Amino acid sequence: MQIYQVGGAVRDSLLGLPVKDRDYVVVGATPEQMLAAGYRAVGKDFPVFLHPKTQQEYALARTERKTGKGYKGFSVYADPEVTLEEDLARRDFTINAIAQAEDGSLIDPFSGQLDIQEKVLRHVTDAFGEDPVRILRAARFLARFTEFTVAPETLSLMREMVAAGEVDALVPERVWQEIAKGLMEKQPSRMFDMLRDCGALKIILPELDRLWGVPQTATYHPEIDTGIHVMMVIDYAAKQGYSLPVRFAALTHDLGKGTTPVEVLPRHIGHELRSVDLIREVVARLRVPNDCKDLALVVAKYHGKLHAARQMKSSTLLQFLEELDAFRQRPRFADFLLACECDSRGRLGLEACPLEDAAHLTIALQAALTVDAGAIAKQCSSPVHIKQSVAEARIHAIQAALH
Repeated sequence: MQIYQVGGAVRDSLLGLPVKDRDYVVVGATPEQMLAAGYRAVGKDFPVFLHPKTQQEYALARTERKTGKGYKGFSVYADPEVTLEEDLARRDFTINAIAQAEDGSLIDPFSGQLDIQEKVLRHVTDAFGEDPVRILRAARFLARFTEFTVAPETLSLMREMVAAGEVDALVPERVWQEIAKGLMEKQPSRMFDMLRDCGALKIILPELDRLWGVPQTATYHPEIDTGIHVMMVIDYAAKQGYSLPVRFAALTHDLGKGTTPVEVLPRHIGHELRSVDLIREVVARLRVPNDCKDLALVVAKYHGKLHAARQMKSSTLLQFLEELDAFRQRPRFADFLLACECDSRGRLGLEACPLEDAAHLTIALQAALTVDAGAIAKQCSSPVHIKQSVAEARIHAIQAALH
C-alpha cells in the first residue's frame, strides 16, 4: 500500500497558496485492507474512505471509462493493480495531476510543474473531452488563477465538446454549483469570457450570452456594450468581497437588455421587468437557491428606480421602501443597495462615482424606522385608520430627516 497526496493541495502548495483541503490516493490496496486499517467507507460511485483520525479523504487508485453522455456517464475500475500514473491520467489538468509521496518527493508524469511555472491550464489527455463539467472547471479556474491562460489545444478540445453536444448533458445542479463557485472567485468575468469563447455560455446561460454586442447610451454607460458592463459589475462585486446573492444579482440585473427591440436601441425602456421574467426562467432552470433568487428579482426590478430617489417626495420614498419590503427585509435591503452600488460603479470611468441616491434612501428608511407603529395603533380609535396614521408619521419623519 502506497499513499500519495494529490490534486489541489499539491497544486496550491506549488503556487504558494494556502492549502484548504487535502486529498490522497492509495495505490496497491483493496477496500477490505482499508476497512481493516480503520478507514470508513463513504464513496458511492467509487471507493473513497475517511481516515480514522483526520477524517480526510483517501481514494483507491482508479481508472474511468466513458459509457454515455454527461459527467455521470462513466464506469469506474478500482483495483490494486491500477498504477499512480494511470490514476493521474484521468484527471482534468496537468496542474492537478501531480502527486506527492510521503517523503515529500513529487511525481509529475504530465509536466504539471512546468505548466504552473508558465501559468497554463492544459488538459492531461483527450479523456478530458468525456466530461463536460471540466469546461466549467476550466472557466472557474481562470476566475481564480487570474494570471493563467488556457492552452490552445485545450480550448480547441472544449469547443469540440460543445459542438458534440456534451454541454447539453450537464445537470442543472452541477451547472449552478460551478457558476456559484466561479462568482465567488477573484475575477468572475474571466469565467464567463471563457464560457463565451468556447461556445458553452449560449447553451447554459443564453440569457446572459446575448448581452454582448447590445449597445447602451454612452452618457450613462461609457463602456457602451451591455455584456462588458455586466462583467465590470460582477468584478466590482468580487473586488469588494460581496456575498453570493449580491454577485448573482449583479450578474442578472440587466438580462432584459438582451431582448430590447433593435429599433429602440441604445435605449432600454422597460428592461427591468423583462429582466425579472428572464431571471425567473434562469433560477427555475438552474435551481438557484432562494436567497440568490429573491435578491436578484428585487435588484432587477428596482435598480433603475433607485437613481431617482433624490427627486422623490417623502411619500414616494416611503412607497418605494414598502415596495422593496425594506421594513421587514432589512438585510435584503442592504444587499439591494450593495448590488446597485456594483451597477453604478461597474462602468468605464465611473468606478468611484458617488452613491447619493443610495445614501438618501438609507436615511429615509432610518427615519421611518424611528416611528413607533405600536404607540400610534393604541391612539387610533378605529383599526382602519392605523395604516394611514403610521404612514403619515413615517412621511413626516422622512421629511424632517432629509430637510
